Amino acid sequence: MYESLEDYLSAWATDPLRRATAETLMAMAGAARRLGRHLARLPFTPELAATTADKGGEEQKGLDRLADRIVQTALAQAPVRAMLSEERPDVVELAPEAPLLVAVDPLDGSSNVGVNAPVGMVFALFPARSASSLAESFLQPGSAQLAAGLALFGPALELALSWGEGTHRFALDPESGTFRHVGGPLVIPEGRREYAVNAANYRHWPSPVRAYVDDCVAGAEGPRQHDYNMRWHGAVIAEAFRILLRGGIYLYPADPRPNYTKGRLRLLYEAFPLAFLIEQAGGAASTGQVPILSLTPRHLHERTPLLFGARKKVETVLSYYAGEVAVAERAPLFGKRSLFRPDWELAPCR
Repeated sequence: MYESLEDYLSAWATDPLRRATAETLMAMAGAARRLGRHLARLPFTPELAATTADKGGEEQKGLDRLADRIVQTALAQAPVRAMLSEERPDVVELAPEAPLLVAVDPLDGSSNVGVNAPVGMVFALFPARSASSLAESFLQPGSAQLAAGLALFGPALELALSWGEGTHRFALDPESGTFRHVGGPLVIPEGRREYAVNAANYRHWPSPVRAYVDDCVAGAEGPRQHDYNMRWHGAVIAEAFRILLRGGIYLYPADPRPNYTKGRLRLLYEAFPLAFLIEQAGGAASTGQVPILSLTPRHLHERTPLLFGARKKVETVLSYYAGEVAVAERAPLFGKRSLFRPDWELAPCR
């Protein structure tokens, strides 16, 4: 009844590029399984939760570095030319003649590990195209992705994977050690009245996001005419997995703070694969101005604003960005919808 991931991919892999893609997806599934074992032992290895700063000044835990090594070891056995990881400033070359590139965040939400809250892994597969340098070969548009996936480490270890034919759900069977197909192609439900946003950043948000969230908070008495629930796990993978199954919307806009003016999430190995998975499940992903998958990164660790979820909900938020939602009766001329918006709010988001 529950077909294994290996059987599922073997039936799909009918040409050399598909076989390479299938092998790489299996390698990433194996990496997730191995990382899951380390996560299960975290209470007995507290040194892995210790925090240091990486070369870019970002906080990094021992578990982040371990996850990175696990992924590199797995991909070294797959048909992958090079790997780009959030945990490293530069690209790692693996097999020079291999046909694929992998961009990966090996451990999303690592700040959650000390309290046993959800964490995840997310990755994108690209064709290994010719370029003047290995790093430049990663600078492809999001639409060039061949496949994408996420792993969620929760009560069960689950995967959401897409190779361009819908988004499918697999769960690890702890008895057999295999991932089994438990759902898909997934279709994001439209009716769920949930939004995921870090409300602590409210004062920094652009006007459209503040207005949309205000209308959700107003509930049945407000313009949306329904009561909404807010969710926030502190790990975008957990939010994405919930939205794939239950619907709703996720919002992480750019704002005027240092290091947030271009958004916070990384384009190549967070926004791209999440957008691919969401769109393959019938949803939408945007910066607030353009679709995520229409973007081409200019550098490896580029950041982006990101909102994604059920298509109609994303379209509703985009209507706030476009000024289609009348708010004059709720905000003064120089309040939320000022004619004099700051430059960061008007500049195109790439």
